[in-house]
Amino acid sequence: MDPVITASVPLLEPPGWALAQRGLFDLLDRAWRAFEDGFTEPDGRLAYRGGLGTRDGVDDFYETFFNWPQLYLLGGADDLLPAAERHWEGVTRQLTELGMLHDEYERGYDWFHQGESLLLFYFLCLAAPDRWAARARRFADLYVDPAHGNYDPVHRIIRRPHNGSDRTREGLFDGVSYPWLPEEARMYGFPLEWVLPPGAQEPPREHDPRLGRELRERAGVGDTAVNLAATGLVLNALLLTGEPRYRDWIAEYAGAWCARAAANGGIVPDNVAPDGTVGGLMAGRWYGGHYGWSWPHGWYSVGQAATIAALAGVAATGDESFLDLVRPALDEIIAQGKVMTFAEADSSLQSRWTAQLGPDVHTPTLHVPFRYADRGWFDHNPMMMAVPTALWHHSAAPADRERLERLRAASGYDWRTVRPFRTKEEAGHEEPWLAFLAGDDPGYPERILAAAQAQVRHRLARMDRHRGEDVAEADIHLWQQTNPVVTEALVQLTWGGPQVLYNGGLQQARVRYHDAGARRPGLPPSVAALVSRIDPEATVVDLVNLDPGTDHAVVVQAGAFGEHTIHTAHHTACDDPSWVGGLYDYGHTEPRITSVPTRVDGPWLTVRLPRSTTVRLTLRLGLRTRTPSYRSPFDTP
Repeated sequence: MDPVITASVPLLEPPGWALAQRGLFDLLDRAWRAFEDGFTEPDGRLAYRGGLGTRDGVDDFYETFFNWPQLYLLGGADDLLPAAERHWEGVTRQLTELGMLHDEYERGYDWFHQGESLLLFYFLCLAAPDRWAARARRFADLYVDPAHGNYDPVHRIIRRPHNGSDRTREGLFDGVSYPWLPEEARMYGFPLEWVLPPGAQEPPREHDPRLGRELRERAGVGDTAVNLAATGLVLNALLLTGEPRYRDWIAEYAGAWCARAAANGGIVPDNVAPDGTVGGLMAGRWYGGHYGWSWPHGWYSVGQAATIAALAGVAATGDESFLDLVRPALDEIIAQGKVMTFAEADSSLQSRWTAQLGPDVHTPTLHVPFRYADRGWFDHNPMMMAVPTALWHHSAAPADRERLERLRAASGYDWRTVRPFRTKEEAGHEEPWLAFLAGDDPGYPERILAAAQAQVRHRLARMDRHRGEDVAEADIHLWQQTNPVVTEALVQLTWGGPQVLYNGGLQQARVRYHDAGARRPGLPPSVAALVSRIDPEATVVDLVNLDPGTDHAVVVQAGAFGEHTIHTAHHTACDDPSWVGGLYDYGHTEPRITSVPTRVDGPWLTVRLPRSTTVRLTLRLGLRTRTPSYRSPFDTP
C-alpha cells in the first residue's frame, strides 16, 4: 500500500490562484464542447469537404485536438477522453479517404510535421494505454522492423526524409519541383542555394535547380536530423510495453547520431547519405538536409528533434550522455549570438516574435542564429526557451541551470512579463515560469491563469466568427487557430513541467495526479494544485480542496511516467482545533501549523483532502530512479 497523508490545515481564505485554476477548468469544459459542436461531424471528423493537393495536411487535422487528452490527464471532464478518441478515429478515417494515410498512419512525410500530428496519439496512449497499445506497437514497428523499409540497420539511418507507412513514396514532392511558395522564398530563401552558380539570374520556378532535380537527388534520400523525432514514437511503444527491442532501437539510432555529432565538433549534422556518410550528397557539407540547419526553421526544427531523441535515449537506457546530442549545438548558437533589437534582426519568424515580444521588439536583447549555410550563421532570433528549459527540467544539473541564468542575464526584456499570446505550440511562457520557480515572481500563477482565460475567450470569439464557413484547403489552419483548449498554464502550475515539445516530444512533469475516488488520471473536481519549486531536494506542491461539502483523495505521482522516487514527504498539519474559538467568539485565531515527515520510497503518495482543507507537500525526489512506464497506481502489480 502507498503511504497516505490526510490534510488537516483548514482552508479559510482560498488563494486566488486556486480559484482561478478551477475557473479555467470550468471555462475549458465549456470551450471544447462548443468547438466540437461547431466544427466537427458526429463521427469525430472535422467539418471539411475539400481535398488535399500536396503531401502536406495530416498534421493540421490532428493538431486541432492535440491537447484535448492532455487536458483530460490534467483533470478535465470524464467524457473528454472518449471525445478525443472519437476525434482521432474520425480524423483518421477522413484522412484515409483523402489518400493521406495507409493503415491509419502517415504514408510518408517529414518528421517536423509527423511529430506534430502524433502528439494527440501520444496523449491518448498515456490516458488509456490498454486501448492504444496495439496501434502503438504497429506504428513503432514501421521503424523498428527493417522489413517495413524505413530503417537501414547496417548504416543506422532512416532511409528517406519522407517516410511512413508507404514504402513506395519517394523524394520530397510529386511534381517536377518542390512547391516553394513566393512567400516562403521571401522569408526563408531557397534550399541548396549553393547549387545555383554565383551571379546567376533567378531561374523560372519550375526549372530552379534548388527546387527540382538537385533537391530530389541530394535532399530526397538518406537520413535527416528531424527524423530523430521518430524516437518519440518508439519511446511511446516502450513505455506501453516494456519490450527491449524498442529500447535497443532507440539506443542504436540515437547513438549513431550522437557519434556523428561528436565527429562534427559536437554539433549534430543534418544529413546522412544512403551509404552512411555525413554530407555524402551535399558535397561534404554537414548542413543542408531536409528541414535541417539551412532550411526553415533551422535550430527550431533540429533542436527539438535532437532533444526528443536525447530524452528518449536517457529514458530508454539511463545513459545521460545522450544529452550531448543537444548541449554542444545549443551552446554554440548561444556563443554565436549578438545583442540587437528584433526590429534589426534577419529573423524569418517575424509573426511569431512580434506577438511574443510585444513592445520589446524594440528592446536590445540577445539574438542567436537559427540557421547555417555556406555564408555561416544567420537568421537571428531571441532564444526559444523550450529546449534549454526541457534540458534543465530533465537533468536538474548545475550546468543546465547556469545556462538558463546566463540567458536571463543576456535578455533585455523582463522575464517576469506575461504576454497574452498563444503560439501553435501552445507554449512560449517559459521565461516567466522560470522566474516564478526562482522565487522572483509570486504573482505569476494568477497572471498566467488570467492570460489563459483571455486566450480561451479570444478563441471562443474567433469560433463565433468562423462557425459554419466552408474551409478552403489554403485555410485548414483555421481549426488550430480556433481550438480553444489551452493547457500550458495548467501543465506548469499543476505538474511542475514545461509544455510538451511540439514536434513530437513526450510530456515532462515533476509530478502528476490521479483521482483516487474515480480511479482515473487528473485532479478531482474542486481540487487545485500548485507546484512552486522543482528542486529534487525540495519539490513543493500545494493541494487545495475548495469543496465545502465533499472530501477528495489525490494520488501524487513522481514524474510523468512514475520515473522518479518520492523518498520523503514533509506535509503541513494542524492538529490543534482551538483556532475555531468558542461559541461566542466573533472570529477565529490563526491555525497553528506544524510539519510532519513521512517516509515514502516509491513513486506514489496518496493525499486525503477533507472538505475545505489544504496541504503543502515538500517532496525529496530521486530523479530517474525507476523504470518509466504508463502504469498507473490502480494497475494490479
